[in-house]
Amino acid sequence: MNATDAASQAKPNFIDSHCHFDFEEFDQDREQVLSSCRERGVNKIVVPGVEPAQWFTLAKLIERYEGLHMAAGIHPWWVERVVLESNSALEQLQQNLVDFVGQNKVVAIGECGLDAAIATPMSLQVAVLRLQLEVASEKCLPVILHSRKTHTLLLQEIKGSPVAKGGVVHGFSGSYEQACAFWDLGIRIGVGGTITYPRAAKTRAAVTKMPLEALLLETDAPDMPLAGRQGQRNSPEYLPEVAQVLADLRGQSVETIAAQTSANASDVFGL
Repeated sequence: MNATDAASQAKPNFIDSHCHFDFEEFDQDREQVLSSCRERGVNKIVVPGVEPAQWFTLAKLIERYEGLHMAAGIHPWWVERVVLESNSALEQLQQNLVDFVGQNKVVAIGECGLDAAIATPMSLQVAVLRLQLEVASEKCLPVILHSRKTHTLLLQEIKGSPVAKGGVVHGFSGSYEQACAFWDLGIRIGVGGTITYPRAAKTRAAVTKMPLEALLLETDAPDMPLAGRQGQRNSPEYLPEVAQVLADLRGQSVETIAAQTSANASDVFGL
């Protein structure tokens, strides 16, 4: 083994468990970003679905680039438009999701969940979430959960519709107690750019105290820029920086963080 091979083997391997890599913000330099990711050890990226029309373009992207893995779901921000513009009954939306999952290589259902900061009626959000949880249960797939100011309600929904394969609540910004409540239900905690902000004391304390087996790394790129990059496009290239902050908070090596969180992501998504 030469020195180059040894250095390559020693490099930590990361999995970005949540990155909207199909969004137009990456259209001009997608291949360059992927190359940079590989140089930094980010070798796998889970790309969530947000609405039915996007699932099909995402499927083509997944086929084109190695290391990308697809989820299919209806994000709360798209719920009202999908339901109104398609003029579809919820049963039809559910069947569309079942059909797509049956015909494509999907590692999770999502991004789905609840958001109290948007105008979409919570009753409609809950109804669309429930149909997705049913599909996840039927297809034995994990869920990728979105939660903004809805942790308590989302926990109630998960308890009412247990997801056999677990999942992750992404972009977590809650308390240690809330993180524990999700973990008790088999839902891991998505750790992203939020922890790079010193003011996020509650969330930084939560991810410091949680078992490392409960955590996944993510960027949520192109959103959720890290501290110091406010106003800029976020990128999966920066995942090692999130890992380094988590390592510093926990007093562990970045190699340990990379190895365990990658094992966690592989376990959740069957990568």
